[in-house]
Amino acid sequence: MSIELERISLNGLRTGDGRRSIPLLLEPLHDQPALKTDLLAFDSDGDPYAIPRYTFRGPNSGDPIRIGIFAAIHGDEPAGALALVRFLLDLTHEPALAENYIIYAYPVCNPTGFEDNTRSSRRGLDLNREFWKSSAEAEVRLLEHELRTLHFNGIIQLHADDTSDGIYGFVRGATLTENLLRPALAEAGRILPRNLNTLIDGFAAQDGIISGHYEGVLAAPAQMQPTPFEIVFETPHLSPIDRQVAALDIFLRTVLGEYRRLISFAQNI
Repeated sequence: MSIELERISLNGLRTGDGRRSIPLLLEPLHDQPALKTDLLAFDSDGDPYAIPRYTFRGPNSGDPIRIGIFAAIHGDEPAGALALVRFLLDLTHEPALAENYIIYAYPVCNPTGFEDNTRSSRRGLDLNREFWKSSAEAEVRLLEHELRTLHFNGIIQLHADDTSDGIYGFVRGATLTENLLRPALAEAGRILPRNLNTLIDGFAAQDGIISGHYEGVLAAPAQMQPTPFEIVFETPHLSPIDRQVAALDIFLRTVLGEYRRLISFAQNI
């Protein structure tokens, strides 16, 4: 793990009132000139909050591949948030990882749930069942605007499953999506075992890959063209947090490398 993140543990993110501190989580990203920071502000029952967005433009990205990476939409799944902070730091030290890309990273999509260590937001809703349903939830509306206007070529969600003993992923969108997930699962499988059950989370699965999905999850708008690839990657929530973070990090590295390779191959056909 990078030097900056070694200072951070889940216990180290606790504040005096028992809540997790988002500023402490994001502190390693401060004063990183390669990262552009924006705050998507909203109000939660009178209290000001924001969904942080970090943008990193890789080398040779004049006409960039646009990737959105989303974590902690379930507030009790902190591994994705920690991993995305680590990955952003990786990019600042190894810009070539994002060659041809512009990365939009959202480490904490559910700020109140992250603070409270709850799956739902403080208003009691599972935000990852609210998308494209005319939801009144501010977090959902802000993220829908991002999904609608930034025209991502790829969308990646980072999750953790407390009922699984291994990694797995959901695929949808572009036809090449499974070709991205398969090698990424293989690489992440060097760190955590893969879930090889034929039924995972209520869905038929093969080799840790699921083609079904829940209604209302964070996803590209319907009929978006060109169709982006969409991957939801799940780590086993009960595994040690450092191993989850490491698996998520190598997963992200592999997806970016494979997609760049596939795009280059298609352009040369």
